[in-house]
Amino acid sequence: MTQGIGASAGIAIGKCFVLPNWEWDLPEQKIDVADLAREFERLYEGIRTSKVEIEQMKDELSEVVGPDERSIFDAHLAILDDPVFMNEIQGMIERQYKAAEVAVKEAIDHFVTMFDLLDDEYMKERALDIRDVGNRLLKHLLGAPEITLPSDTQPYVLVAKELSPSQLAHLNPRNVLGIATFGGSTTSHSAIMARALGIPLVVSVDDELEERVQTGDVLLLDGGSGFVELSPSAELIAAYARIKQEQEEEQARLRGLAHVDPSTPDGKRLRLSANISSLKELEIALSSGAHGVGLFRTEFLYMDRTRFPKEEEQFEVYRSVAEKLDGGPLVIRTLDIGGDKHLDYFELPEEENPFLGYRAIRISLDRKDLFRTQLRAILRASHYGDVKVMYPLISSVEEVREANRLLREAMAELEAEGKPFNRSMETGVMIELPAAVMIAELLAREVDFFSIGTNDLVQFTLAVDRMNDKISHLYEPYHPAVLRMLRTTVEAGRRQGITVGVCGEMAGDPAALPIWLGLNVDGLSMSSHSILQVKERLLRTSQEDSRSALEHVMASSTAAEAKLHLQRFKQEVDERESPEPAESGRGNG
Repeated sequence: MTQGIGASAGIAIGKCFVLPNWEWDLPEQKIDVADLAREFERLYEGIRTSKVEIEQMKDELSEVVGPDERSIFDAHLAILDDPVFMNEIQGMIERQYKAAEVAVKEAIDHFVTMFDLLDDEYMKERALDIRDVGNRLLKHLLGAPEITLPSDTQPYVLVAKELSPSQLAHLNPRNVLGIATFGGSTTSHSAIMARALGIPLVVSVDDELEERVQTGDVLLLDGGSGFVELSPSAELIAAYARIKQEQEEEQARLRGLAHVDPSTPDGKRLRLSANISSLKELEIALSSGAHGVGLFRTEFLYMDRTRFPKEEEQFEVYRSVAEKLDGGPLVIRTLDIGGDKHLDYFELPEEENPFLGYRAIRISLDRKDLFRTQLRAILRASHYGDVKVMYPLISSVEEVREANRLLREAMAELEAEGKPFNRSMETGVMIELPAAVMIAELLAREVDFFSIGTNDLVQFTLAVDRMNDKISHLYEPYHPAVLRMLRTTVEAGRRQGITVGVCGEMAGDPAALPIWLGLNVDGLSMSSHSILQVKERLLRTSQEDSRSALEHVMASSTAAEAKLHLQRFKQEVDERESPEPAESGRGNG
């Protein structure tokens, strides 16, 4: 057995194709001064050809993945225009008399090594982008052929050292059962694309497998757990084949609940919305029965590009989402960068604690020009649907008042320009800081709704970075302190008469459902793949029983006790008959 990290869920069993590593035969001798012009012309022609290929890949993917995944290739185009990268190559040609392909190879190695040494996962992922673009350029300079994949229609499991977005773009998802890579991470561009394409992926597989695996070997991988087995036994294949079939049957059964009204047996209706970052994700959410979008992460409009998106660009995206929702709510979170989210073209300050630093609403209120552009785009989109705006990382009443003041200014500008918008557009805040919880009643007087961001709220309440392997076990959503934070927030919102929802990972955890029903929240927003699972449990869980369960959970002294109460409650629910879709119970989900 070999272990990796599950990056895209699903089970794959089949013969593998091992993708060869890039290997180049480069000239050793230096060029003559008289050949400089020719080398530069070769370089520029290689760049032009590479750009054309990248644009073609974007077009080919237009019907398969969403704009966020396609924008990965905008980042690749930007590398070919990056003055630092190009100056490095040109300098080696002009001053060291190196052939164009040698200069490109050494520039790739230089930047990849430099980024790999940084203790920053985002920069490590950008190193793979540079290698991908550089290898494409090298291929044209050397006249090297493409590495060809199996030409027959027999599906296969792809095995590679690393897999670049360009390589992934050329794959036919119908022929690729799954992918195993010895490098990479769950947040890499390749992982993002694999999830969008629905291909099971395991990354960071143990290097021991690399020495043994060969094309034609049978490989089994589980993109959920990260389990990989070379030459699995017939018994293991049969066991995982059954699991795969069960997963497919379960998904088919759950899809039957997509349009069933999300209500408890005793009549509590809970709005189940989706967290999205692209139009492609919206289509998946709607097919899962999502009632609107509870969190539109707008920062993805800003990433993997060379400049800030203009008002018109943002407006078109927001309007498209609002129109596709056909009257369903759309909560747009304003720009949330900083911490672990960076923009290539916007330099953030070096900080000791970036998660506690210059990020989210703090950047927006500092860079009012950027904030005003986004607010205008959101307001204009509000004319086309039930659009709401939400401010992230709020810690004070002053921040909310300043954000709302800028919103009113944007309204006045649009009114003077004669551009339509909803003058009654609702505003809300994310409750994700303990400070916001403690002044929740004060904040509730300034806005129309709360959305509890449980991921950051847990981290900040417990002072635990869940990405830190040494202390990740301390990241505990059911810690008594966190549970009290949740109750305080909901009760404060209720007293002030505003709606309260939840949009963190806890919202998509079926085990947490009795907490939300017991607290009487208005809605949950989650990843699309969680909606049907939560809805199924909702249809079998009464609010009255949940209130009783919540009393036991809130009385717990430890997270373990709280989870034990929730587990017992879950077992009681599981013993009841599974709900069947009924015509009389159908609604808009």
